[in-house]
Amino acid sequence: MKNYCVLYNPLANNGKAEAAAHALEAILTDGEVRYVDVASMGSYYDFFVSCDDDCIVILTGGDGTLHHFINDTRGLHIKQTIYYYGAGSGNDFLNDLGLERGAAPFELTEYIKNLPFVRIDGKEYTFINNVGFGLDGYVCEVGNRERNEKKKAINYTGIALKGLLYDFKPCNATVTVDGVTKTYKRVWLAPVTNGRYFGGGMKIAPDQDRLDPDGKITFLIVHDLSRPRIVPIFPEIFKGTHVRHTKYIEIVKCDEVTVRFDRPCAVQIDGESIPNVTEYTAYSRNASKARNA
Repeated sequence: MKNYCVLYNPLANNGKAEAAAHALEAILTDGEVRYVDVASMGSYYDFFVSCDDDCIVILTGGDGTLHHFINDTRGLHIKQTIYYYGAGSGNDFLNDLGLERGAAPFELTEYIKNLPFVRIDGKEYTFINNVGFGLDGYVCEVGNRERNEKKKAINYTGIALKGLLYDFKPCNATVTVDGVTKTYKRVWLAPVTNGRYFGGGMKIAPDQDRLDPDGKITFLIVHDLSRPRIVPIFPEIFKGTHVRHTKYIEIVKCDEVTVRFDRPCAVQIDGESIPNVTEYTAYSRNASKARNA
């Protein structure tokens, strides 16, 4: 008999992830299953040192759950096999793999090795999907605030439209990509991606491959657009056709990028927001691999 442990985030998918986790009982019929609430279990260190080596651990949740897992387990030597079961409201990781919420659990190991990382105000964070500065940071900041206020239904599309139409004010930026520095005006978006998707299904970086041997991240910047001009372009991000607007959108693969805004804004990391940030530096999987060698 196999030994399964399902870690679930009770806050994921607007509180529906626990029910989704228990739905795994219909699949895991060849062993014993126990459930652990990650919000109340203590540290991942305590969990894994007390967990049998032959246990199959199934992480259940969405992009935010993944983000916290990869950061909270940094430096841990995990002996157990880790699987992932997507049951969140934000599933950019699943989208990138061509899967949908509720797809069968799959092994996570190859996707969390030597992940890119970002440095903000002297602190480092690993990211599995993307880091975003600009409108996406604003959307996540407002969405997370509404979530903390216990609002049941958070309309991220509505928040984005509000930001586009009047609430978010674009910034000027100085950007250094692999040692080359440029300045930009009226910057709406300046994300770095490890996968193709962000924002709950937007195909922000169509050519990015999280498992590509080149190990690079993709940096994209949307700039020099007035509010009336960006409104018709923005929906193209859902299909990835926005990259054709080369006058206003630059996209490049790189190993290191620093973005400095001329005023504090929220930055988002895999959908989790950090307020009042003026600068971030992101590093590719190559940098991560070299540091861990």
